Amino acid sequence: MPPPIVALAGALAMAWLDRHAPLARWLAAPWNRIGLAFIATGFAIDLTAVATFFRERTTIDPIRIERSSRLVVTGLYRITRNPMYLGLLLVLFGFGVWLGSLTPFVVVVAVERILVLGQIRREEAVLGEKFGDAYRDYARRVRRWL
Repeated sequence: MPPPIVALAGALAMAWLDRHAPLARWLAAPWNRIGLAFIATGFAIDLTAVATFFRERTTIDPIRIERSSRLVVTGLYRITRNPMYLGLLLVLFGFGVWLGSLTPFVVVVAVERILVLGQIRREEAVLGEKFGDAYRDYARRVRRWL
């Protein structure tokens, strides 16, 4: 399943949990609007990462990672190997803050695990096979998240 769809399903699950099983309302208006800053930051990270891929002329399609034409190690990719996924998680985190209860954060953790186990590890294997030592050196220098 494409990661943006996983994130959208996560956001829907977060909203459902907040409405039907809220645990400890910890942040009320107007303070919950702090979440909007996380959401905006997440979208900015995603857009920047996608722009870097377009500039490098390689695929952003996470389902067909084998179509990657080059290893991207510039821009945000000097700081994190997965800025697009980091951006998605920041958007979900910000949405959780905006919702204001603790229950939705269970979904943020679940989505992170789904991304790592269902997508990132497969990408790492494909990139390691395709780009060899260049990818392994990059993976040693740059952390998966931050």
